[in-house]
Amino acid sequence: MPSITINGTKCDFAPGQTILQIANANGVAVPQYCYHDGLSVVASCRICLCEVWAPNPKSGQLEPFMGGKLLPSCQQTASDGMVVYTDSPKAVANQKGVMEFLLINHPLDCPVCDQAGECFLQDYSYEYGRGVSRFQEQKVKQPKKDVGPNVVLYSDRCIMCTRCVRFTREVTGTGELSVQGRGNKEEIDTFPGVPLANELSANVIDLCPVGALLDKDFLFAQRVWFLKSTPSIDGLTASGDNLFIEHNQGKVYRVKPRTNLDVNKWWITDEVRYGWKHIHGENRLTSPMRRQFGALVEADYPKAYDDAIEGITKATSAGKGLAVLISPMLSCEEAFVLATLARRLDPKAVLGVGPVPVRGQDKVYPVGADEKSPKAFKVYAEKAPNARGVRRVLAAIGGNVVEFDDFLNALGHGSGKPDVGAVLLTGNYPDAWATDALVKSLGSKFVVLIDTLTSRLVDEAGVVLPGATWVEKAGTFENARGMIQPFEQAIPCVGASKSEGQHALDMGAVLDGVEMPIDGTRPVVVISSKGQVPSGTEQATTIAGAFNAANVRGEMARAFPALAALVSDVKPPAAPALAPPDMAMVEL
Repeated sequence: MPSITINGTKCDFAPGQTILQIANANGVAVPQYCYHDGLSVVASCRICLCEVWAPNPKSGQLEPFMGGKLLPSCQQTASDGMVVYTDSPKAVANQKGVMEFLLINHPLDCPVCDQAGECFLQDYSYEYGRGVSRFQEQKVKQPKKDVGPNVVLYSDRCIMCTRCVRFTREVTGTGELSVQGRGNKEEIDTFPGVPLANELSANVIDLCPVGALLDKDFLFAQRVWFLKSTPSIDGLTASGDNLFIEHNQGKVYRVKPRTNLDVNKWWITDEVRYGWKHIHGENRLTSPMRRQFGALVEADYPKAYDDAIEGITKATSAGKGLAVLISPMLSCEEAFVLATLARRLDPKAVLGVGPVPVRGQDKVYPVGADEKSPKAFKVYAEKAPNARGVRRVLAAIGGNVVEFDDFLNALGHGSGKPDVGAVLLTGNYPDAWATDALVKSLGSKFVVLIDTLTSRLVDEAGVVLPGATWVEKAGTFENARGMIQPFEQAIPCVGASKSEGQHALDMGAVLDGVEMPIDGTRPVVVISSKGQVPSGTEQATTIAGAFNAANVRGEMARAFPALAALVSDVKPPAAPALAPPDMAMVEL
């Protein structure tokens, strides 16, 4: 296999790779601004220039390549035997010169910039820049611009890497951004009357290596060094996009894309990026409720579970059946334990798949591209993350498993004869999901509702149990491509809520006669970043022990061979590599 040597490190490569691609793949640090794996190569920032030596084809001896001039490592393809230096005197002098030019008109506002802490300009200024500015003239000041519904542009911080412009031209194909002006008056701007408002617009925030393009929603909300990133999966649509949930002290602050070239590449939609607000919404259900003298009142879990089991048992004892609606917003593991509980309460229980919202039609970016293109990004109209996973689990369990319309018929909405006396509903949708037909079908039946947001179904329920969103639990989703992907818990459950899987296990424990704890809550410390005081929160006490998604997957595979893929095909996300600090720490 061909190889080159970069700063003394021997690196193998595939023909056609550039020097910078090889360096990035082998963990060799080379400064870069304008280069991105998902965009075309323009070699405009010039900070990645390197000194290259290559063997003479005739003599085999190393000689300066291209006469010894510095070459852009992002553009220069590698050949076998090359020796590359980015730390030679010539290369270092170029890096210092590029940094000095970039900082000439850059404002000294790092203390108030949202990019501080994850800014390439800060990092490279420390690593490659000069300690003192020699520029004495007046700085050129550029305006701050509102370029779209989610993005604000601080033009005076821009280093003209053009990543954002190339993104709107090559990835979305919408072309809202352009480079306008010349010289030190050059700036990024939108075309007149054309805002940056495509469905992927906020990805330019992640692409910007400095603090020029910022997120309106995250602006001045939190310092990034306090945030912790938890790998997750899109819990709002069928795309299965890989995400990082960034949170602190039990609160989500932003969602960012996690690279997966087989699913979402480097991007996510604005819908996924900003669709998590219901997690901390004012209409969250945070405590159990039971109906007493016709009115819903707050209750503790022991009483709520007793009422739920008593109401279901009373209906089944009277010859009526149980119907359980399992939401496609739930994980595969939760679908399994809920279905297991349902069949335990009623061996002939009807298991239904909750409604699968579809809005509009699937779209492919760039506009007009073929979805099979390696650069295509597909936005799915289906707004449920795990409809296929829930169907897979229920089909393996077997019995009376139906889709939502047939579930309504089983409740008596259609011409079918109603023989259901108790209904267990799960929701977890980010907005209103109850249809008129569903509400009408409930009638006088005993209803247990496990949901995250208040809705008109609450008024129909005899017992309400607060559920948890996907960022408050772990599990697996099967996306529209049929890929089964795991996600991890990012924050503790809000209030006294529990995951749907935990509710199912706890009700099963009540059926087993496990004694319920008197104290319904337990204190939990939310781990904070270094330099912060840890915060505390009260969490609902479990009865059957903590719900563990990995253990449930193993149980599923053992009980039903058809579900073995939930073990064999699930690979946890790779842990991010920890970079050693470049500053010596001294204990005082």
